[in-house]
Amino acid sequence: MTRRPPPPAPPVPGPGAPEPGTGLGTLPAPADLRAGVKLVEDHATRVFTWDYRRDRTQLVTLYNKAMGAQWNSVTDLDWDTDVDPERVVADMGDDAVPRLFRVAATLPGSPLAAWGEPEFTRLGVELLTARLSQFMHGEQGAMITAAKLVETVPWIDAKYYAATQTMDEARHTEVFARYIDTKLADSYPMSPFLDEQITALMEDARWDIAYLGMQIVIESLALAAFGELHRTVTEPLLKKLLRYVMSDEARHVAFGIVSLSELYQGLSSAELGERQEFLAENTLRNRARSTTPEVWERLGVPVRAVVPSLMEAATMTGGSVFAGFQRAFFAKLVPNVRKLGLLDANDGWLRERWGQAGLLEFEFATDTAEEYERYDAVSAHRAAQTPGHEPAAGTGV
Repeated sequence: MTRRPPPPAPPVPGPGAPEPGTGLGTLPAPADLRAGVKLVEDHATRVFTWDYRRDRTQLVTLYNKAMGAQWNSVTDLDWDTDVDPERVVADMGDDAVPRLFRVAATLPGSPLAAWGEPEFTRLGVELLTARLSQFMHGEQGAMITAAKLVETVPWIDAKYYAATQTMDEARHTEVFARYIDTKLADSYPMSPFLDEQITALMEDARWDIAYLGMQIVIESLALAAFGELHRTVTEPLLKKLLRYVMSDEARHVAFGIVSLSELYQGLSSAELGERQEFLAENTLRNRARSTTPEVWERLGVPVRAVVPSLMEAATMTGGSVFAGFQRAFFAKLVPNVRKLGLLDANDGWLRERWGQAGLLEFEFATDTAEEYERYDAVSAHRAAQTPGHEPAAGTGV
């Protein structure tokens, strides 16, 4: 299969140039633009539909669920909670600073050799801040992509739901930004890995690729990442924030599965092959993730100096900082893709590649379309406030 070349990047207008396509006002000078704004050219066609029939029952159910599960970022979270970042890290235990980093500090010539607990505590705070920063940037990308779906999907029920998701992602972006700003420190920039993924979804002219990349790949990744942090953190504000965000994200994945399952039944083998190749490129090629270099720069440790120690420590420990996360991610992604029919399309092209990578052990895990009710902490928390109500098992209330 031939990979489709990405469309050319749009030029950055000079100072005082009209905003593209509007003629209204001007953009900042290029230096300021690059510092605070990114321009992405969207090639997708906008779709009006005059068919207002509500005949997609599962999407109607998800839309109704989304309306009832909206939560208020101001009143449903206690922002007066006193947060001590060092205490947050201490309570996370070994999960705050993975063993790999401590092993690296024992190696001869390591720039971490003189470190004690104060330095490792600060590293834990910076790692947490970097982690939440990527959540924040990813949620803004999800907000923009969901808005693209509102404009480009041909079905009214999908437009309605995507509109609720756009609001969800705006709220998620807001709460992560507020937590970092008021409880931690300066945020970190978007990682190149995440930037590349989301930019590709924004630029692609095929509306279902935005579905596949955001609802299936990135939202599965987000559920895994949020779940891993929710499991280890005890700070009440962050824990509740994560639980509420996870409630929304599980519903978003279910939305993607329901919509794409219908669409992919009518695609040709060549079209399905493009979607399979997209999944292979966005999973196998990107399995290796690196620690944010800016973390080390903020700590005054040269990145080039610390990488050899980290690599040697990874060899010694036989693991990766992200091993647990990767398992959680694929445990969600693989069954979701199986339900779409993409695992076995084209004589099992994707099955063969994922099998070689050892990912088929997750094939029959529960897909998110079946389990999203279990994530609904918002409804569970509200019901728990009703006199005489007993919280359901597994809700995390």
